[in-house]
Amino acid sequence: MVDVTDKPATERTARAEGKISMKKETLALLLEEELPKGNVLTTAKLAGIQAAKKTSNLIPLCHPLNVSWVDIEFESEGDHILIKAVAKTKEATGIEMEVLAAVSVAALTIYDMCKAVDKTMVISDIHLVEKKGGKSDHKTDYSPKTAILVLSQSVHEGKSEDTSGKILQEGLSKNGCKIDHTEVIPDDSKQLKTVMNDLISKDFELVVTSGGTGVGPFDVTIETIEPILSQRLSGVEQALHSYGRTKTPTAMLSRLLAGRIDNTFVICLPGSPGAAKDALAVLMPDFLHVFPMVEGERH
Repeated sequence: MVDVTDKPATERTARAEGKISMKKETLALLLEEELPKGNVLTTAKLAGIQAAKKTSNLIPLCHPLNVSWVDIEFESEGDHILIKAVAKTKEATGIEMEVLAAVSVAALTIYDMCKAVDKTMVISDIHLVEKKGGKSDHKTDYSPKTAILVLSQSVHEGKSEDTSGKILQEGLSKNGCKIDHTEVIPDDSKQLKTVMNDLISKDFELVVTSGGTGVGPFDVTIETIEPILSQRLSGVEQALHSYGRTKTPTAMLSRLLAGRIDNTFVICLPGSPGAAKDALAVLMPDFLHVFPMVEGERH
């Protein structure tokens, strides 16, 4: 199975369709409920719903999902029945396999209940019509000019390796950020302020810092950045904290900061590799919508 542990749960919807072709005489008997096995469409609907709920039992590497809603509709069209399935969930992965299973099993149920009078039936064109939710649904083409600052005395002195900065660089680049500056600096308030002023003067649109957000004597990032913010994004901070606490109880001890200095957005993260991965899971790609919003676009 694909590991979706780090993906946040979001509302997801999927729709699928398929059809089963048959003789017109068979379709007439089906619609008039005169087939030997009884009400075909009601039985097929229940079978399809049950299949959606049991998809992970049918497909070995499919994640088990809490299906919050599923429905199936049928439309008779000439010599075939069109089967439509829709389902919703609030999970960390998509629900497309569930609607495809629903359509497939509904079609098989119709086949089973009609095969005594029709040997010519054909099941075909089972396909995904639409899926919504998850990261792919929130991608943006905007590529902000981005800088990554790592605050670490030991990394600056060459005593340890920068892991968090590399994670952020790879993750932000993958989501379309244009990384034009990376730098490791010591835990020094004066130097941090100098570097920040330089980046702002060079029109960087996004600055992500890693480190210096704890409660130790050398953690100076928050005290340095917070006074110069012109706008605070408390919702971003809450989202990061909330997600972090679901994985690490001590995340509540980290201080986070997100906001804006003129035209530059700043996100200050803890220095651990886990915090960098969590931030990417929470922020990307949704946070990038802030840049079109600055230009007057809606959410």
